[in-house]
Amino acid sequence: MRIRPFVVLLLLAVGLFICAQDENFAANPQPPKAKPAASPAASAPASSPARATKPVVDQTAQVVIFGYHRFVDNVKRPDTEITPAAFEAQMKELKDRGITVIGMQDLLTWKRGEKSIPPRCAIITLDDGWKSQYDVAWPILKKFGYTHTMFIYTEGVQGGHFGGGQAITWEQLSEMRDAGVDIQGHTATHQDLRKPYDKVAKKRLSPPEYEQWLQNEVVGSKQLLEQRLGIKVNCFAVPYGFYNQHVKDVARNAGYEAVFTVYGQPITYNAPLDSLGRYLIEANKPKVFEDAVKMISTSSGGGGQPVAEVATTNLSTSPADGETVRTALPLIKANLSAIGPADPGSVQLRVSGLGLVPATYDPKTGTVAYQVTQKLREKTCTVILSAKSGGKKIEAHWTFGIEETAAATSASPSPTPKKR
Repeated sequence: MRIRPFVVLLLLAVGLFICAQDENFAANPQPPKAKPAASPAASAPASSPARATKPVVDQTAQVVIFGYHRFVDNVKRPDTEITPAAFEAQMKELKDRGITVIGMQDLLTWKRGEKSIPPRCAIITLDDGWKSQYDVAWPILKKFGYTHTMFIYTEGVQGGHFGGGQAITWEQLSEMRDAGVDIQGHTATHQDLRKPYDKVAKKRLSPPEYEQWLQNEVVGSKQLLEQRLGIKVNCFAVPYGFYNQHVKDVARNAGYEAVFTVYGQPITYNAPLDSLGRYLIEANKPKVFEDAVKMISTSSGGGGQPVAEVATTNLSTSPADGETVRTALPLIKANLSAIGPADPGSVQLRVSGLGLVPATYDPKTGTVAYQVTQKLREKTCTVILSAKSGGKKIEAHWTFGIEETAAATSASPSPTPKKR
């Protein structure tokens, strides 16, 4: 009889266990399903999406960039002015010659290898922010269906320190922005960024003051354009074409993707983005436009023999690209060793203002050299070096500046440019 209480307790415990199981089943009546086998698509890593096909980019295309300032019927400052009739004739010539006008951002996406562009292209840029760019140039550009870029220095906009009655307004810039015009940076006060002098404060700057001033010119002006117009500024035109490595470093750190100079040359796929040359058009120098058009019209783009563009940094050029020399009779040199053996008979050197020059080529050292014997008359000089190596044509372009005093000794007096 003593076993009975124990049996009762045992049966009670079993009953409680069964009840608990029944409750769990009621809460979750479906038995756990077996995990289905992963399909091949599901088993692929989530981080491996199908790759988009990389666009085919024509690396033999070339681009010329034109720069304009003021548009007036009565030219008084031919270094920065042009008549509306002359401007319209030049825009028509681009169309007649089959040169496609593209936007600045098209150039950059091509340079990044993201899209192709037509074989022969031009870009139109308007500098500083003159009212005539809105009143005169823009209607002409719209007539041809051409896009363009405005390089604006912020204190030159109406209401700024240098923004007089002939300056463009923020409202006009907003209207142009809304119509698709590209607006980019050109500093705050339009000064030679290499010199520690503030022409607004009229004082020479100490090294710390200069760095702060330079930041405002390059970075502050960019921020102001972006804030006032709600745009992204990624291009920077240096005033007068004057720059050095420090200026380029500050521009790069500010977020500019490309830096533009006034040393005109055809832009190729491998041209460095920190010194893209533009042809500045002046009323008293129509040959600048003609030469640029001829260069792009006869370039290798449009089905000619492909040309491999060689970066000048690989050629040890002298003068270097973007350098300013003190003589109008420089020794021009380059070294072709980096590209391999060149066909001696194919080596040619062209110099703006002189044309094809009798350069010497030493196959042993790979050195091409030409001592200029006729003084260069312009403040900038473009050099084009071409040769054949391994059955392929290679070409290099670079531009250097000549100090005004050196160039002036061999040139007739001309007005000193005030705005670039």
